[in-house]
Amino acid sequence: MSKWQKTRIGQFLKVREEKYSPDDKQLIGLKRLNKINFSGEIHLSDKGSKTDMIIVKPGDLVISGINVAKGAIAVYQGGEPITATIHYSSYMFDENQIDIEYFKRFTKSQSFIQVLEVRGGIKTEIKPKHFLPLEICLPDIDEQKRIASFFKRTESEIKDLNSEISTQSEHLSKLRQAVRQEAIEGKLTAAWRAKHSKLISGDNHASKLLEKIQIERERFNKEYRASRKQSLLPITEKEKPFTIPDGWAWCRLGEIIYGLPRNGYSPKEVSYETQTKSLKLGATTYGIFNPNEFKYVADEIPKDSIFWLEPGDILVQRSNSIDYVGVSAIYTGRSKEFIYPDLMMKIRPVKPLSINLFHTFLSSPTIRMYLRTQAKGSQQTMPKINQGIVMRTVIPLPPLSEQAIIVERVNKLMALIERLDKQVSESKEQAELLTQSVLREAFQYNPS
Repeated sequence: MSKWQKTRIGQFLKVREEKYSPDDKQLIGLKRLNKINFSGEIHLSDKGSKTDMIIVKPGDLVISGINVAKGAIAVYQGGEPITATIHYSSYMFDENQIDIEYFKRFTKSQSFIQVLEVRGGIKTEIKPKHFLPLEICLPDIDEQKRIASFFKRTESEIKDLNSEISTQSEHLSKLRQAVRQEAIEGKLTAAWRAKHSKLISGDNHASKLLEKIQIERERFNKEYRASRKQSLLPITEKEKPFTIPDGWAWCRLGEIIYGLPRNGYSPKEVSYETQTKSLKLGATTYGIFNPNEFKYVADEIPKDSIFWLEPGDILVQRSNSIDYVGVSAIYTGRSKEFIYPDLMMKIRPVKPLSINLFHTFLSSPTIRMYLRTQAKGSQQTMPKINQGIVMRTVIPLPPLSEQAIIVERVNKLMALIERLDKQVSESKEQAELLTQSVLREAFQYNPS
């Protein structure tokens, strides 16, 4: 049985103590350590630094003083020395006393974290003066090698498991998009249409529905004196991204919403609770309304203001990163519970259009791609879409009877995908627990 002994880290590690000013001639031409990620991979940079530096030599153990307990520890395998800021420390190690692969894994264990907590170093930068005096329970070198070998096998299996989980998650994401695309193209209800041709022809044709929508829009505009200013040109054949089924009609988004898309209002946040809650951009970034993403503002907003949200409003992100600009979400909060920010637009489909179908179509790959390609702006990181772009969006309109069927089938498929996604998330959590369990089993050994 291997004998475990309490051992000071300084017995098998020796720090390179030399410090250099950033303009020291010995640093000329050397690459700089930019970061060590939590998987222990070293990333280099050609950029200099204004802080004092150390030199890391090939074969040294390098530790991030800020994130060592998260896995930011590595052996530098390069052929030439590199530099690092003094937030890192570099060590030579005695191979007769320590197997470095064993030690790298030990620093991720709960046992190591407990040692740091006892010394009060878990929340502070760990420097050699804190690190080297720490006492740990260490097995002999042969046992260290055996444990390190066991870890390599186990980590390989866990890596394969995590890769499979990531693949499944990607498949589910693509499946969601495929459902939305099949919905907007009418493929999801092709069999239904074949059995119910009378419900999509004659007076039930979508073109007739579009006429009724125009009448309702005119009534709304007159009653509420809403702006009717538009510059919507007829849809050209080139603009039609696919062929729609019989009974459907093409239209522009501006033809089937009340009024015009309206930007929100963004007053300054305050640090105390007020009567006015304003949504943050994160409230709709992922296509589902998140009521926890808000801020308090001091402005008193009149109750008849257009900035208050009502259930069923659809919020479109008019500015975000290119992956999220144009993302929409249905507001499901209470009446006049939130106002919305300037980086969003508010729209509402004309009755009796299905709000859920409208949102499904806006979330489809076809329309998401249109909005992304139209987004422009001086800031590449936050491109914008404007009112005109949204109004000109080309949308296929199904007959009213078919809209309900599309929504029903989308909801069923999305519910199934959510259940599968939950299983994937649980598998990911189990994989993470397995990693921690392996670490615990290996390092929580109590020597007699």
